[in-house]
Amino acid sequence: MVSKYKLFTSESVTEGHPDKVCDLIADTILDKALEQDPYSRIACEVCCTTGLVMVLGEFTTEGYIDIPQIVRSTVAEIGYNNADFGFDSKTCAVVTSINEQSSDISQGVTEALEKRRASSDPADAIGAGDQGMMFGYATNETEELMPLPIMLAHKLTGALSTARREGLLPYLRPDGKAQVTVAYDAGKPVYVDTVVLSTQHDPSVAHEQLEDDIIEKIIKPVIGGKYLCDKTKYFVNPTGRFVIGGPAGDSGVTGRKIIVDTYGGMCPHGGGAFSGKDPTKVDRSACYYARYVCKNMVAAGAAEKMELQVAYAIGKARPVSISINTFGTSVYAEEDLLEIIGKLFDFRPSSIIENLELRKPIYRKTTIGGHFGKSDMTWERTDKADKIRAYLSELAAK
Repeated sequence: MVSKYKLFTSESVTEGHPDKVCDLIADTILDKALEQDPYSRIACEVCCTTGLVMVLGEFTTEGYIDIPQIVRSTVAEIGYNNADFGFDSKTCAVVTSINEQSSDISQGVTEALEKRRASSDPADAIGAGDQGMMFGYATNETEELMPLPIMLAHKLTGALSTARREGLLPYLRPDGKAQVTVAYDAGKPVYVDTVVLSTQHDPSVAHEQLEDDIIEKIIKPVIGGKYLCDKTKYFVNPTGRFVIGGPAGDSGVTGRKIIVDTYGGMCPHGGGAFSGKDPTKVDRSACYYARYVCKNMVAAGAAEKMELQVAYAIGKARPVSISINTFGTSVYAEEDLLEIIGKLFDFRPSSIIENLELRKPIYRKTTIGGHFGKSDMTWERTDKADKIRAYLSELAAK
């Protein structure tokens, strides 16, 4: 018999995952540049493997960035400060290859197509740093207006990291990941069907102890009784052993965890990664803004969930298209909601940067646990919700 429930799965990873090691290094470098020069243009890519970190990219900045020092301090802070872990901040090699931003790209960012065509609007000054399509999403199924599977997965990896750092489970090592499958009925989350949690560990701990500790001290306290039930299945280190991890177990690359960074697969992704990129790169800043728009619309009651796509041409300030999908959860026509969005939100890069205060060194704290759903980030504000409600009241009165 086919179940009436629809299952959906999302994943999160800890800061010790090799891809996240790279993301954290890249965003720490970006923040260091923005601390000294808020108008820095940074496109930083990082890769790592056993004993080696490579930092590549295009930097245009007035600041000084000590890349080897940032790499070593970041790796040490993550927890790779012991040669026994296969990757050590003190001994890993650091290789760099840095160039200035291409003049062909720079001219389109510095002076947008609209400005070159004599626009006097200050918001037309900066062009998009690349072409592409970006997505935002919000849903009312959690307090954060985020999908439940990715929020639970992030909370599990956060608890795993805390248990390691605070000594609750002292045999843990930095690398780890969590995967949560939620059963939905008519679009509403009902229970957690499966939890998969894999964590790097000291070779001395028995698998039975680790499995019991993870279920009782991590999974059950985090997810709690609302969603766990007798149907829930647990898989802890399913291979039975996870001693070799981090860059010693697998190579890492910046931007390879873009689904972890966003909505856990609940929303499409345009393909552009976030970490290491300054806000003139719309594949970062426009994704933040699209989330901001969707969250305000859902918070205002315009829909129970909303997905927004925005697309740009390189060097052009105004997007080439904006579209939304409310998945049948709104009583309002999507064209009417798009009209409200057009009245309240400006998708030009300079406006996005100014409204979300994106020239500040804020990016390092976005890197771990997802870029969305964190209350202290500007794109998580719901400061437009009251104005949206006023427009919705006008629509309802017609």
